[in-house]
Amino acid sequence: MSGQTLTDRIAAAQYQLTGSDMARAVCKATTHEVMAPKKKHLEYLVSATNTTNVNIPQMADTLFERATNASWVVVFKALVTTHHMCVHGNERFIQYLASRTSLFNLSNFIDKTGSHGYDMSTFIRRYGRYLNEKAFAYRQMAFDFTRVKKGADGVMRTMTTEKLLKGMPVLQTEIDTLLEFDVHPKELNNGIINAAFLLLFKDLVKLFASYNDGIINMLEKYFKMKKSDCKEALEIYKRFLTRVTKIGEFMKLAETVGVDKNDIPDINYAPSSILESLETHMNGLEDVKGGKKGSPTKGSPTNNVSPTSTPAKSSNAVPTLQPPPGESAAAAAPAAPEPAEDSLLDLDPLSSSGPPAASAGTTSWGDLLGSDTFATPAATATETPAAEGAAAAPNAALVAGATAGAADLFNSSAIPPIHSSAPPPKIDNRDIMSLFCAV
Repeated sequence: MSGQTLTDRIAAAQYQLTGSDMARAVCKATTHEVMAPKKKHLEYLVSATNTTNVNIPQMADTLFERATNASWVVVFKALVTTHHMCVHGNERFIQYLASRTSLFNLSNFIDKTGSHGYDMSTFIRRYGRYLNEKAFAYRQMAFDFTRVKKGADGVMRTMTTEKLLKGMPVLQTEIDTLLEFDVHPKELNNGIINAAFLLLFKDLVKLFASYNDGIINMLEKYFKMKKSDCKEALEIYKRFLTRVTKIGEFMKLAETVGVDKNDIPDINYAPSSILESLETHMNGLEDVKGGKKGSPTKGSPTNNVSPTSTPAKSSNAVPTLQPPPGESAAAAAPAAPEPAEDSLLDLDPLSSSGPPAASAGTTSWGDLLGSDTFATPAATATETPAAEGAAAAPNAALVAGATAGAADLFNSSAIPPIHSSAPPPKIDNRDIMSLFCAV
């Protein structure tokens, strides 16, 4: 079906007679023409949201009314228009959507008038869920993740631990709902779904930038968190790793709808050593709480390796800590305690099991996460002052200047591309945060 139908013309005339130019523009943007909403109608609606006397609820309600149409074309165009208003319109528009108790109720929508309508109905249901989730995220956070400031002084990078642990799951849910659109290149076969995909692609780039900032902030605070927060942060990071590949695959589809290849960011894997070191720290906190001291018994596991970490790790790969030569006199007494293998003072999980060199504390993960000094794990009663001094120095080096050398995760050359079949190579842990930087 192409061209405006008689129904479209009658509806537009009715709105014009009532004196509502805004409602008429909504009607014109959501006609039965199988094409994306016309630019002139979208621009008019965007400019209307920036005027003081515009009735935002009336605009939104008109779009909701059009979304109840039986035709997949009208409904899909109503969703695209709503999304366009959320992205380019005044923030008052999405604020109103967030204040509503219900938005798009399209979970059972289906257009049986033809095979094409049947196929598009699937994407309409998914698209409606994403727009609902976008408004719900705004209601929970009081801001739009795609609109907030990015970078070192951005919202996600300066957020407190409590707000960060609350906001990251909300952001992850919004990204998950977007990725559920799950379109394939052959299905991008009309102007409406192409317009929807482009809006989703632009949202995903901005959402991932906020996601990236949140991960950086979380890792900077990780070694200062209490045990319960560490556990939650570790789960957030694991979920982050599983989404990187899906996000990259979604972005690659943008080439099929005319997005320049240079505008599509390249996403790379983070090394497994990061996850392993976070788990080691978490297990160290559990050991301290459980009253464990010294090294574990032979043959016992030293950490609970998650399914997403490198499986071929044994207790021999856990780093050990020994005092520097200059301070080893006190620690060399016959009753000296065993090395604290659960400590994070040497965080390279890929290192050999032999005793570290004198400079091991400053060469492995020496530039992890910023200039702050992470809290040193509580020392046992048998540790000598010399051992405590040895513990403080590596911990200070652990967090020195990590973010200063950060490079863009999208364009990192240190890690192979996500489509590479080769496993991620071992890299210098001082460059860990070079994987994370705002877009």
